[in-house]
Amino acid sequence: MLTAFLYVRADHITGGEIFYTYTSLGNNQFRYSVTVKLFMDCRSPRQFNNPATISIFNRGNNSRVRDVTAYLSREELIQLPTNNPCITDPPDVCYRVGYYEFPVDLAGNLEGYVITAQINFRIYSLSNLSPGYGNVGASYSAEIPGTSQLANAPANNSAHFTGNDLVVVCAGNDMKYSFAATDPDGDQLRYSFCNAYQTTTGGGPGGSNVYPAPPPYLSVPYGNGFDAGTPLGNSVQIDLNTGLITGIAPPSGVYVVTVCVEEIRAGKVIARQRKDLQIKITACTIAAASLPVSYMLCRNTTTLQLENRSQSPLIRTYYWEIRNRASQLLFSTAVEKPTYAFTDTGFYSVKLVINRGDQCADSVIVPAYVYPGMIPGFDASGFCVNKPTLFTNTSLTRFGTFDGWDWEFGDPVSTAPSSRLKNPDHIYTSNGIKQVRLTVFNSNGCVDTAYRSINILDRPPLALAFRDTLICTPDIVQLLATGNGQFSWTPNQRITGQTTGSPVVNPVTSTKYYVDLDENGCVNRDSVMVRVVDHVSLQMMPDTTICLGDTIRLRLQSDGLRYSWTPSPYVLDPISPGPRVATPANTRYQVTARIGSCMAQGLVQVTCVPYPFVNAGPDITICYQAAAQLNGSTDGNRFLWSPTQQLAPATNLNPVARPVGTTAFVLTAYDDKGCPKPSHDTMLVTVMPKIIPFAGRDTAAVVGQPLQLRASGGVKYQWIPALGLSADNIADPLAIYNTSVSGLRYKVRVFDRADCMDSAFVMVKVFNTKASVFVPNAFTPNNDGRNDVFRFVAAGIKNVEYFRVYNRFGQLVYSNPTAGMGWDGTVAGKQQSPGTYVWMIRGTDYTGAIFTEKGLMVLIR
Repeated sequence: MLTAFLYVRADHITGGEIFYTYTSLGNNQFRYSVTVKLFMDCRSPRQFNNPATISIFNRGNNSRVRDVTAYLSREELIQLPTNNPCITDPPDVCYRVGYYEFPVDLAGNLEGYVITAQINFRIYSLSNLSPGYGNVGASYSAEIPGTSQLANAPANNSAHFTGNDLVVVCAGNDMKYSFAATDPDGDQLRYSFCNAYQTTTGGGPGGSNVYPAPPPYLSVPYGNGFDAGTPLGNSVQIDLNTGLITGIAPPSGVYVVTVCVEEIRAGKVIARQRKDLQIKITACTIAAASLPVSYMLCRNTTTLQLENRSQSPLIRTYYWEIRNRASQLLFSTAVEKPTYAFTDTGFYSVKLVINRGDQCADSVIVPAYVYPGMIPGFDASGFCVNKPTLFTNTSLTRFGTFDGWDWEFGDPVSTAPSSRLKNPDHIYTSNGIKQVRLTVFNSNGCVDTAYRSINILDRPPLALAFRDTLICTPDIVQLLATGNGQFSWTPNQRITGQTTGSPVVNPVTSTKYYVDLDENGCVNRDSVMVRVVDHVSLQMMPDTTICLGDTIRLRLQSDGLRYSWTPSPYVLDPISPGPRVATPANTRYQVTARIGSCMAQGLVQVTCVPYPFVNAGPDITICYQAAAQLNGSTDGNRFLWSPTQQLAPATNLNPVARPVGTTAFVLTAYDDKGCPKPSHDTMLVTVMPKIIPFAGRDTAAVVGQPLQLRASGGVKYQWIPALGLSADNIADPLAIYNTSVSGLRYKVRVFDRADCMDSAFVMVKVFNTKASVFVPNAFTPNNDGRNDVFRFVAAGIKNVEYFRVYNRFGQLVYSNPTAGMGWDGTVAGKQQSPGTYVWMIRGTDYTGAIFTEKGLMVLIR
């Protein structure tokens, strides 16, 4: 292995790669001209390390070959302009590129070599690594093949990445980033995302003479939902044939992306080269006509939903065209997101033009393959580590034929992690879950991919139907094991079908049988214990007594394998060793326990005793604060009421209850006839809420005019006396008087729905006058209990609209139309000055006429 260890604090280094050319020196000696290329943020004040230390390792056994010192050969500045009018918020993309160029003379060998450059720090806060990952450093490598791949493999020029490193990537927008490479030898190139490597020193500080440890190198700690295969998320892919990265870019940030390119010669992968970059993604947009590389309508649809993948606000107009293979126009529209349904299979072209005639105009043409019915898929067999796993292509196509298969085995440490055979095999050297990918190509241009996770084990899967069983001599039992491979059972005693997964055994003593499963030399072992008895042991539970109507679980101790209980109508689970039974009467239950042809029987008697009789009496309803007589009965010899606090006495079957609210009283009874459980019954005492009777406020009336009385608080009413009333059994009778009365006192009885009763009173004064309001001309609010409140008395007034009091400045000091209320001589709690005040009242009498009046009164203190 050849390792260049660039020990410089490199939080400003943003990527790197290594490539080489060779010159033959004869006699299996080769001179390799090596270039280590590093990318640095051009705004960084730091310098490239100079010189760098080179270490050479054997690719097969990782042994150190030699160390070389390389000096910085040259630098160049590359930068994108930031004044492009078709990009919103363009990012600053600017790098200084440093080159270390040096020769290395090596002998061609069986294993080959690897060239790796290391820097000590990656930049911080990479968006696709785990939070708080710390200093992980970076390793950049390239491989020199050995003769184990091909006899002429050491005579190799590496693939050289030539894709443009100055690319604008906008978050959430369509992106294209080329990792394309060229190969001077004409080798076939195949691209994939792969792990970015850490340094062997863990990223800590050190000196220039510290060499890296031998490979393999650890991957950086991917996180936040990203991994080596999806370093930019699931919406971004790499074309395995071109190295072009396309898709929808992830959110703004800096992402480390490593691409591996395999050099394939004569159908064999001879070397793998790597390029590692930290790609900056910003919140910009590009006015572009951006479509997928192609549209593949190859599965189950012929309808195409068209949409520009660029979401730039600078895009103002759209124009779409769809043409067939003969370039005949089938469809055109200026709609932003049209839909088109193809009526026939075939090859088509899709064209998008944006901003036609504008400085930000752009266009693109991509192919569309419409051949529905192609379904990629594959099966796998043989999942043992260090043994071949066989992959069988099961893909189907309705149109055309398959002409290409590209497999990725999910094994990055393998020297042959991929294949283009139709049905390849692969040897995994480590166990665990492997993500396998198959991409298929058909003759019509359709390309599709199938994925599958397989579990590579250190032994073949072996499953047993059971690991412990019991038989009774002279019975037989069939063992059952499942798995792929050759079975072998031991010991070879009293067994038939020793080399099958389902042998039959009939041992006379307890025996453990071992099964070995051999799948192409990968072996797994498990065992089954066959215990042998000559009879069935059975011990029954003692006879028992239960309460009538209850269930009980029957129990026993036995080594039986199967059970049956009778009488079965009463047994809830008649094949259980411990069933529950619902016993309607005294019953003797019998159980039969079996092991094969052996059996034993047992009996248990279940006696049923009725629960004690108990009756708490009917529910009752009582008035507020009234007492209730409870009437309980039982045939038990002990009983108890609860709650006891509101009963007198609680030990009596017929106590007196004085509940403060609705209460459920429970009578519990016990007896000594054999049922160990009590009986319960509940009666409810509903306590009616307190009645709040109201007959209305004292009032006045006028002879000959009706007076509306209003009572409340119940559901039934009775007025006493009935003098002058239209009815004495309603809440709101009308009263009419023929003569004046100085004071008529009515009593109203108020009843609730339980006929509970309370009463209230109202005083009526009858005046022989027209509708009037009586208002005093003075009052003395001195809290002596006499004339402290200024109020009105309305006679013959059906409704008072307002009653107001004003001071001598015309300011309102009191307003309340309610009869019986009045002014206490204060405003907001502050006593008002003595003096003359004006009052005003307005209302309606019982004939409907408007009544108004005003006057003066004196506040005296």
